[in-house]
This record gives sequence, structure tokens and C-alpha cells, in this order.
Amino acid sequence: MRILFAGGGTAGHINPALAIAGTVREREPDAAILYVGAKGGMEERLVPKAGFDFKSVTISGFQRKPSWQNLKKNVVTAVHLFTSTAEAKRIIEEFQPDVCVGTGGYVSGPVIREAMKLGVPALIHEQNAFPGVTNKALSKKAAYTMLAVLDAKKYLPAGARCVLTGNPIRPAVLRARREESREKLGLDGRPVILSFGGSLGARRVNEAVADLMAWSVKEGRFQHIHAYGQWGRWFPDLLKEKGIDLAAHPELDVREYIDNMPECLAAADLVICRAGAITLSELQAQGRASILIPSPNVAENHQFHNAMALVNRGAAEILEEKDLSGETLRKMVEDLFHDPDVVASLSANAKKMAITDANDRIYQLIGEVLHCG
Repeated sequence: MRILFAGGGTAGHINPALAIAGTVREREPDAAILYVGAKGGMEERLVPKAGFDFKSVTISGFQRKPSWQNLKKNVVTAVHLFTSTAEAKRIIEEFQPDVCVGTGGYVSGPVIREAMKLGVPALIHEQNAFPGVTNKALSKKAAYTMLAVLDAKKYLPAGARCVLTGNPIRPAVLRARREESREKLGLDGRPVILSFGGSLGARRVNEAVADLMAWSVKEGRFQHIHAYGQWGRWFPDLLKEKGIDLAAHPELDVREYIDNMPECLAAADLVICRAGAITLSELQAQGRASILIPSPNVAENHQFHNAMALVNRGAAEILEEKDLSGETLRKMVEDLFHDPDVVASLSANAKKMAITDANDRIYQLIGEVLHCG
């Protein structure tokens, strides 16, 4: 098997491709795998680190906000549309893939489109409840459009061959167990709140969580793990301003980044976080109640749609950033824990949404496309 992957720009597009590629390599050690990404994108670092061959094309995205600076960027992007197609064609002709898999992002467009023009069957994977522009266009001719949630289907062309596969989930998340994780983290029997705003951090989330912690330490009801992110290194100082001495409160675990997320997820009773697609799939896999604060700074407001896929099924609460404050967050937490059955219900409904065999489903579809070809 010779399989080409294309996707990039964000970890949400890269990690699913790497997870699928890892499954292929595990099942078929002799398979030839090539990952095509954007020149200068984070995939240039992550893909070789994961042990896969990598080639790049020069591509950029259109800026949607009108400004002179963005107009100039869009002229460059228009040029890249032509050059990236030629680069993609050359890579495909050299590699001669049997099948291609696209996971979204600007780079996926010219690569998968050119592959299909050359007669190579292609599958695409959509991680979000609201499909991206690239996947919407590619779904018209793709052999399969693989969905993380069925909500995405209504936004795709009528002729798209949609199959529910879920998002690939890290095995460590699936293996983590609540009691073992709580013991390892040194937690007692009180409820555990886990909060984070992504690897970079989110100012509004950090500010609201600081107020939540200031209330929580007076109550003494909760244990709290919070990651403030790379751009939130001011967070410990903010807690000091609010009279919180972290050394005196071992129930507060405050850090820049959570590098043991599977354990923290398994230990938590309530998670406060953004609504990225992979994060939500991991919440479902662990069956965790959550307060979702969608980022308003993403393309097509897709995090809002991701969050609503859970909210509409009674699997999460939503708190939009325009309504976010320390007071609104505190009240929501207080209301949730006022009746233990509410948190239990959110958790159970999240678990019902979980798809834990996404890698197997996707691998089977790749095999089916190869067999039909």
C-alpha cells in the first residue's frame, strides 16, 4: 500500500492524520506513507518527529477581514493557489499513491484535488460539526467523507458519501481510569474541576477561572487543576492579587501546560475548556461533564457548532465568551454541583456520544477504497 496524507495548519488537522497514519503503519508495516503539508506550517516539525516522510507545498489562506494589508496577502495567496497545484501534482506523480487521505486545512485542497484529477481515490476526514471550506469542496468527489459527528452532514453537498467514523483518539485517553488517576495525582474525595484554554492559553478563560478559584478556596469544596498556557504566565500573579497563596492551597494545581492530560481527564468531575474537535472527542471517550467556552476567533465559528452538538444531546453546558465572567462561570459551576444528578447526567450523555474505534473504522474504509480501486 502506498498512501498519501494531506492536512495541516493546526494540530486539529495534523493529529488525526498522524493517528490514522500510525494505525496504517501498525497494521501494515511495509506500507509506504507520505505526508504532504504546508511549507512553514507546524506539520513540518510534527510529522518528521512522528517518524513519517514529509514533503511540503507553498500555500496560504485567504484573509477575510477587509484591509490593505490583507488585500496584499490575498494577492500572494492567489498566486500560491496556482503554484501549489503544480507542486502537488509533481509530488503525487513521483510518489504514485494508491489512495490519499485529506484531513483539512488549506494544504489539503490542492493536494487532494490534484490527486483525484490524476485518478487516485481519496477520502477526507472532517473533525468538526461545521465542515471547513476545503472539505466542503472536496467532499463532492471524494470516495468517502468521514465525519466525527453526524451534525456536519447537513452542511455538505447532497452527493457527498458521508460515513460516521468519529475522531481518532489517543490510546492513553482510552486507557486512563478514574481511581488510578486520582490516586496518582494525589487527589482526595472532593469533586475535581479541570480547566484549560489550549496550549497558548486564553485570557478571558484565565481571568474567569481566577475568580472561580478565589471563590472556591473560601468554600473548600473543590480540587482544581488549571493550565494557563504559554501566553498566560501572568496567571499566578493574578491569583496573588486575589489573595490566593498557592503554597497554602494544595487543592489547587496550577501549571502552564498539562502534559498528562489523559490522567487529568480521567480524574476530573467537570471540565471547563474550549470546544476544539479532538478535545471534545476525548471528553466523550472519558464520559466527562463539561462547560464549553467556544473560541470566537476560529474560522466559521466552528467551535460553537462543535459545542452545540454536545449541548443539544444533554452532554455539556455552553458559556459563550461574550457572556463569560468570573461571576457567570462561578454560578454555572455552583448550579451544576447543587444537584449531583446533573453532573452525572451530562457525563453519561457525553459517554453515549463517544466513538472509541475511529481508527479501525477509518482503516477499514481505506481498505474498502483500495479493494474497489
